[in-house]
Amino acid sequence: MIKYCGKKENQIPANPSISFTLDACATTTSVSYRKLEKPTSEFSFDFIFEGKPKEGFKQKITTFLQRIEKYLPFIKEFHFSIETSNSFPHSSGIASSASGMSALALCLMQIEREAIPDMTTDFFNKKASFLARLGSGSACRSIEGDIVQWGSQHDINGSSDLYGIKYPYTVHEVFKNYHDTILLVDKGQKQISSTVGHDLMHNHPFAENRFAQAHENLTKLKTVFDEGNLSEFIKIVESEALTLHAMMMTSLPYFILMKPKTLEIITKIWAFRASSKTNVCFTLDAGANVHVLYPEKEQAMVYQFIKNELVAYCENGQYICDRIGFGAKKL
Repeated sequence: MIKYCGKKENQIPANPSISFTLDACATTTSVSYRKLEKPTSEFSFDFIFEGKPKEGFKQKITTFLQRIEKYLPFIKEFHFSIETSNSFPHSSGIASSASGMSALALCLMQIEREAIPDMTTDFFNKKASFLARLGSGSACRSIEGDIVQWGSQHDINGSSDLYGIKYPYTVHEVFKNYHDTILLVDKGQKQISSTVGHDLMHNHPFAENRFAQAHENLTKLKTVFDEGNLSEFIKIVESEALTLHAMMMTSLPYFILMKPKTLEIITKIWAFRASSKTNVCFTLDAGANVHVLYPEKEQAMVYQFIKNELVAYCENGQYICDRIGFGAKKL
């Protein structure tokens, strides 16, 4: 809802962010391990993605393990077999790195927990979020749910640049069971990686104002969540989505991540919201796909609109129906 856009050294965010955790869009990861005869200078692991070896992902995992070794010093003593799969397309702007890295961090933390059985759930989740951040910044928000905030914010107690926290203040009933239908406009790999996108914020002419805007919008959301003010929620969420893409379009080099169908969907949503008096709105990740957000009480009407008018813009008519989730589960 408030976009993470720009980072400093050690995966520290340039601005705070806040997100809904989803339920159906998920990564399932298992890690099996065996003790090596002697520790090695390299990390020892196999990686299987959706049933097949995926060499292209191994460097990212190696970098992650290098970053977390000082916090989990046992990892060079074992060989790990990592198997993972997504219920949604990867590398298309639907936070696959976030869910993937958080799932892997949780598996590694579970190994540590077996050695420290009295570890509290609070410590477990906080350290898992801290480690996940070192793999993918947004991953620190994927450990728990239903609303998670990350990044230091003066008026949110307990907020930190180092890990995500469950949003600690009152949230109106209207935001419970919120729906998110993801329209898969383009299932292909996104034009630029998240890391490249964040790097574009260095020396960006509008960066400082953008970071200040994120702080201001997060403060505004406090009242919005408390009062259940959907019209203000829509203004903030849609503005944040468009600002994210505006920052990409005004960087050097510059990128347009939306597709013509993305814009057509947005226009249709605006027209339907005005005519139906519903509270449907959109948000965007760093890609062409559109997240259609709407409260539970409007589900029937909005879903009919999606089927009648928006599915035609999806690649092969594909979309994902999801809603707010409550964090990772041990299977």
